[in-house]
Amino acid sequence: MEMLIDFPGGSRVDAHFGGFTVNTDQPPASSAPSPFEMFLASIGTCAGIYVLGFCQQRGLPTTDIRIVERVAHSQLTHMVEKIDLEIQVPATFPEKYRESLIRSAELCAVKKHLENPPRFNISTIVVAPMGA
Repeated sequence: MEMLIDFPGGSRVDAHFGGFTVNTDQPPASSAPSPFEMFLASIGTCAGIYVLGFCQQRGLPTTDIRIVERVAHSQLTHMVEKIDLEIQVPATFPEKYRESLIRSAELCAVKKHLENPPRFNISTIVVAPMGA
């Protein structure tokens, strides 16, 4: 997969891939989430894809199911220390599926990549100016 990252103005940084554009921005004049907020949102939404699929495969309604993501930061380093995902289900959700619902959320690819992070290689290359 390849993404093109560009700088459309101000503190915006956008990613383009597969016909999509993901807009990001930085405070104080944010017009979009920050890149780090997008990263955090990807964890909850990834888990949500698996929860949704689990429910759809079993014909379980999802209208009253939510995931609440709580992020705890270290006081010392300000780095994320813990992420809690709380799957909220209605009282009518079958008890027999609750543990399986958790296991389905644990299949999240973003979570798995954090548990076994990739190596990073960052370099520069000189190119001709755009439009030249």
